[in-house]
Amino acid sequence: MSTFNILRRHRAVLLFSAVFVAPLAAGVALNASLANTQAGSSPVASAIGASATSYAPIVAADKPAVVTITSIMKTSSAPDDQTQPSDSGPSSNERLPQFFGNRGIPAPKAPPQGATQLAEALGSGFIISSDGTIVTNNHVIDGASDIMVTLDNGTELPATLVGHDAKSDLAVLKVTAGKPLPTVAWGNSDGLRAGDPILAIGNPFGIGTTVTAGIVSARGRDLNGGPYDDFLQIDAPINHGNSGGPLVDTNGAVVGINTAIYSPNGGSVGVGFAIPSNEAKQIVAKLVKNGSIEHGLLGIEMQPVTTDLANALGLPTPEGALVAHVGDGSPAAHAGIETGDVITGFAGQTIKEPKTLSRAVADLLPGKREAMSVWRNGKTVALSVVVGGNDDSVKQVAAINSSQPVHSSFPTLGLALGDLDQTVRQALNVPSQVRGAVVEGIDPDEPAATSGIELGDIIVSVNRVPVQTAKETSQAISGATKSSKKSVLLLIKRGEQQIFIAVPYGNG
Repeated sequence: MSTFNILRRHRAVLLFSAVFVAPLAAGVALNASLANTQAGSSPVASAIGASATSYAPIVAADKPAVVTITSIMKTSSAPDDQTQPSDSGPSSNERLPQFFGNRGIPAPKAPPQGATQLAEALGSGFIISSDGTIVTNNHVIDGASDIMVTLDNGTELPATLVGHDAKSDLAVLKVTAGKPLPTVAWGNSDGLRAGDPILAIGNPFGIGTTVTAGIVSARGRDLNGGPYDDFLQIDAPINHGNSGGPLVDTNGAVVGINTAIYSPNGGSVGVGFAIPSNEAKQIVAKLVKNGSIEHGLLGIEMQPVTTDLANALGLPTPEGALVAHVGDGSPAAHAGIETGDVITGFAGQTIKEPKTLSRAVADLLPGKREAMSVWRNGKTVALSVVVGGNDDSVKQVAAINSSQPVHSSFPTLGLALGDLDQTVRQALNVPSQVRGAVVEGIDPDEPAATSGIELGDIIVSVNRVPVQTAKETSQAISGATKSSKKSVLLLIKRGEQQIFIAVPYGNG
């Protein structure tokens, strides 16, 4: 199970049980069309005050609007110990030790083979409109063939999917009850402060509607799951099955949607995450209106600009979004964005980190033209880009959470490099069109070891100049050390990913 877990519990109908992990994400802002759900309309706002000693009035008012969601889906399984043998000979990972000693990467296991089974995915949700409109997480209903909603009074109703959005991890359902249903009101998540009390309501592990109390531990948490990561961190205990349930304030208004936990042991350890209500409202309203959402994209991978990277790039300050890869045929490619550019401005907004750009692009409709500025070869270049749309054939805007390089006083990098001959290419599964030098050794006492470079990395450029061979790479690095800069900028290919790493070599 992933350390960061989606709060969903799967219960086996036939032979097994499992908990699946889905991408993490968060949503965006407000809609006046759901007027009966606006903040301030909570009936319990006047029932309790800041000095209240019990949360019972909040629970009494909100609990009837919290529902349990059961999604029926198909999945395949097999016992964990029944991995299938490979008949294709030694894997590329099994051949790594001959090049890199005992640092070989373990060979991947073949996927288990088993019969298709039916499973129930249990989650939570809350009613925002008396006509039966329900909000939950997308991962609660993702892949479901049938969805059932159980009201607080035990009534089971079939639900239809109004709309869903994987990037924000939000979904809207609709049930028909034949009568008005109880609702909860949206609150103002922007008004929350670290230390403010909150309540989480949901159905953990399918045991029944449960209320837990805690505080807001932090704001603006990024779990690197998508462009909308801006979670509230809470310490109220939440577990699998709480996904999609409301996080409410002391007025009983919904200020968040419980979505994920940090869980090294599979259970709650007091570190939970919720989508802020002010980010969810607009997404929910769009889903109610259109059933889906089109997100903009550039088709790039990017990473933060560290101090060493800024020095290597000649940037005055370590800010912006460093482009590590440009997708072929992507909007970014058509706009002339290049690998190694640092995007510093987009659509009139200053870009200080990849998250800012990712969010700005995702919020735009495809087809919109925007101005942008990039830092390239020591100067600012103005570009214009037509934002693309959802297209699985092009990588979405993504932020690579690269490790922070560590400054060192060593004058050399401490790398042993080799050519990409056919044997090495086969061992590392490197495409024939890739040129560069393979890292065959790393001196643990030299700067490269503390900068994030790994055995098997392919160096494809030095200070943004492509390299073809180990000798050419060594010469380029040697020449770079004679410059006034404190770091050399290496573009590394590691598996399917490209990433810039700045390795310090000076004494400063």
